[in-house]
Formats: sequence, structure tokens, C-alpha cells
Amino acid sequence: MSDSDMDYAMLWPVAERMADAARDVTLRYFRTENLKADSKRVDFDPVTIADREAERAMRDILADLRPDDAILGEEFEAQDGTTGLTWVLDPIDGTRGFISGTPTWGVLIAVGDDDGPKLGVIDQPYVGERFMGGGGRSAMTSPLGNKPLGVRTGRDLAEATLFTTFPEIGSTDERAAFERVATEVQLTRYGADCYAYALLAAGQIDLVIEAGLNAYDIQAPIAVIEAAGGIVTDWRGGPAHSGGRAIAAATPELHASAMALLA
Repeated sequence: MSDSDMDYAMLWPVAERMADAARDVTLRYFRTENLKADSKRVDFDPVTIADREAERAMRDILADLRPDDAILGEEFEAQDGTTGLTWVLDPIDGTRGFISGTPTWGVLIAVGDDDGPKLGVIDQPYVGERFMGGGGRSAMTSPLGNKPLGVRTGRDLAEATLFTTFPEIGSTDERAAFERVATEVQLTRYGADCYAYALLAAGQIDLVIEAGLNAYDIQAPIAVIEAAGGIVTDWRGGPAHSGGRAIAAATPELHASAMALLA
């Protein structure tokens, strides 16, 4: 589906209404006592009532405003649609951070087609920051005001700041590939979940490298970063919107330098 076929004037209000609803739900539970986390796998993969209620709130909005669109969410079964558009939802990206009380988790919302996301939202409810990209829009809102997004340029790999969730996620080989890049950059930071992608789009950092992703982990960041002038691919330079391994870079030059080390 081409950009000219997308009704962004209709889609953006829906996306923001969903972000508002998820923000309300997640803040009711964040940093509360006795918040219980279940695990979806034998190894600890936490999910909370906040994850489920936030996704349900977003799905309820879609049922009302966009009932014919498909939905792919983390916590409930996929829903088929007839419009060619799919909403991709992660109600809390970074549940480990959420249950630990750190404000690096976020609500991820994207909508697109088989070729990838057309618009995306990364929302951090606790600090009140929202990063939006797609359809000619690239902006963030925050308690300090609103401003356009834009990646920073003019840095080579030796000057770059790199973020990742490694070593928490990824195979031994993937970790080794990441370390080849980490040894060449100026600064490496860990465990920021989706907030790292938002920082890249806001011009604060230069690279994010991850593996083991699902589509709902990466589609909103792709839309936001690309709208801000950055690049997101898999580790071979192909599309990353289906998940797996992803590299996000502020510039094509940084992307190429990091890709050479990952290979």
C-alpha cells in the first residue's frame, strides 16, 4: 500500500487515542506494591495484568473505530482484517523494566501492511514522552514541550553511542557479533528496551543492535526512526519488520560500519 493510499488524517487520531488509553492503564499499575508477574515461558518472560489490560484497552478502541483492520498484539490472538492494514501492538515493551520500576519501558503502536509499518508511536507514560513518526510526521511531545525528531549526524563509529538489551537476549554467536561492534564505539549502554530507539530518533544516541525480536517489538521503532531520518534493517541489510535481528542507525555510514562488524 503506497503512502498516497494511506489516510493518515484518520489513522493518527486513532493511534494517539490508543496511546492515551494504554498510558492510563499502565500508570495505574506502575510502581505499585504487590504487582504480580507471571511468566510466559520456563525461562522468565514476565507478563502482568497491566500488559493485558492495556492491550485490551487499545483493542477496544480499534473495535470501535477501525473494526475491519487486522491486529497483531503481544498478549492476545491475532485478528484478521479486510482493509490491508494491520495494527501492531506491544502494550508494555520492557515488562522486566516495568516490574523493576525503571522508566525505560514503553507502549508501542504501529500500523502498516505486509511491506512494514507506515506510522508508529513509542510512548513512555511515566515521564510523559511520546515519539511519533510516519505520514509526514516526526515529532515528540513531553512535559518540557513539543519538538521535531531528528537523528544526529556527523559521527563515525569511534564516536558513537550504542544501546542494546544484550547480554539478556540473544545467542552466543549473536552476542559475539554485537561485542565486535561494542569494542569499536565510544560508549555502550544496556537494557533500555524501546526507549533506546526513541533516543536514537531524538538525536541522543547513534546505534541500537538487538536480536530475538518479535514484530511487535520493532515495527513502531522502525516507523519513528525512519521518519526521523535514520535507518533500520536486519543484520543482513534487509527488512526488519518481521522481527529477529535488528540494527538501527542514525546514518547510512554508521549502519555500514556496524554491519561490516556484525557479518
